[in-house]
Amino acid sequence: MTMRRPLLALAVLLGTLWSLWWFVGRAALRAEPKLPDEICFVAPAVPYDPRSGLQPHAPRPVPANARCPVCGAFPSRVPGWAAQLIFANGDAYFFDSPLTLFIYLRNLQRYAPGRQASEVAASYVHAMGDGGWLPALQAVYVSGSTALGPMRRGNLPAFRNLADAQQFIARNGGVVVHPADITADRLEDVEPHRMHRAADPT
Repeated sequence: MTMRRPLLALAVLLGTLWSLWWFVGRAALRAEPKLPDEICFVAPAVPYDPRSGLQPHAPRPVPANARCPVCGAFPSRVPGWAAQLIFANGDAYFFDSPLTLFIYLRNLQRYAPGRQASEVAASYVHAMGDGGWLPALQAVYVSGSTALGPMRRGNLPAFRNLADAQQFIARNGGVVVHPADITADRLEDVEPHRMHRAADPT
């Protein structure tokens, strides 16, 4: 009998402590502030380095620590999909795919406050196949393919010519799109949460 009382008291104490822990935990969960739907990534510009031996508006190697100003990814981890944009003053931004490059271009007011479309000196994408840089406005793109890129979508893979794009479509599906076809409406269909209906630059 003397042994039962301490055990009963211990059981009551443990039960009380568990109930208190559960109540406090639930209260803490209820009190947590709602996280924002979007997270802002600070992606500083990479300034032009005259020691590089490159022309100020020529394509550059992707720095290991550069972050995509649209999604925060590290483009150096997906070099075959990477893209870049260079402003007239030599500042460069790097993107994890052509998709995020075009989202940036169509939303300069959001992603680059104070910058104007007229300040964009050059933009480049990696050509699927050979992996070399090619001017973004001269590339042929494929939309809606089954080949998932860094953002787990078709991500507008870029090609040097129509023949290369059609060979890719034969294996992966999708349709050919040209730079002029990559409007804010098309981008909103693919990534609605990143597009805020900014007007297309003229």
